[in-house]
Amino acid sequence: MLEKIMIPEIYLPIIYICFAILLNGICKRVIGTIIKSKQKNLNKNSYNYKKTETFRVLMNNIIKYVIILFLVLAILTVYGVNVTSILAGLGIAGVVASLALQDLAKDIIAGMGIILENQYAMGDTISINGFKGEVVFLGLKTTRIRSWEGEVKILANRNITEVTNYSISSSLAVVDISVNYNEDLDKVERVLNELASDLTKKLPKLKGEVEVLGIEQLSDSALVYRLTVPTVSMEQYGIARQIRKEIILCFKKNNINIPYNQIEVHHGK
Repeated sequence: MLEKIMIPEIYLPIIYICFAILLNGICKRVIGTIIKSKQKNLNKNSYNYKKTETFRVLMNNIIKYVIILFLVLAILTVYGVNVTSILAGLGIAGVVASLALQDLAKDIIAGMGIILENQYAMGDTISINGFKGEVVFLGLKTTRIRSWEGEVKILANRNITEVTNYSISSSLAVVDISVNYNEDLDKVERVLNELASDLTKKLPKLKGEVEVLGIEQLSDSALVYRLTVPTVSMEQYGIARQIRKEIILCFKKNNINIPYNQIEVHHGK
């Protein structure tokens, strides 16, 4: 039994596979350590953090495929296969394969372009071909985007020609609030400005001050005031909801009425 195990064709492939697994693990750990050192002082929502995380995943994939390639060649050598002739034949095969795998080559080139040009990274919220969501995977061949409803769309990189990235710069929360025409406008503006100052200190994930722009619209049943504030990327919707709640509570406290739609009916004589 021991003599059979000691046959090179049996134990060498096992050794090569174990070595490949060990080497892959070491490379992943080294890359992970380097990336963590780069991410140490970065916010997890920052673009640079997402960029380094994307680079980590990409490098792990490249190293894995390179190790698998050399592992296969090493095992073939054990079984007496002439690897040199295979490598020489790859030149001819490459010409044939390039014709058959043009789309794959385009995907890889496009993927490299996306990564090198920093078009987007994992964790970014983007819109591609009308589909909006978070980038959950970015590889050399495909990009995967998950929508708010959980749908995952897989796109070939060669088909990505136009991208809208919502995560590169700050977002803007815009809040419109209606006020009765009969209200004291000086009082309303004073209350809103005081509230804006408090919210600037109170609310998280802001990138600036809450600002009262003034009367935005003269609607049929109300005056519409507008407030704005720059926020952390893609946090504008949650911030806007919090601001609306605070405005309602503040208006109730100061006896300022929020009107509802009204229709005046005139009876003819």
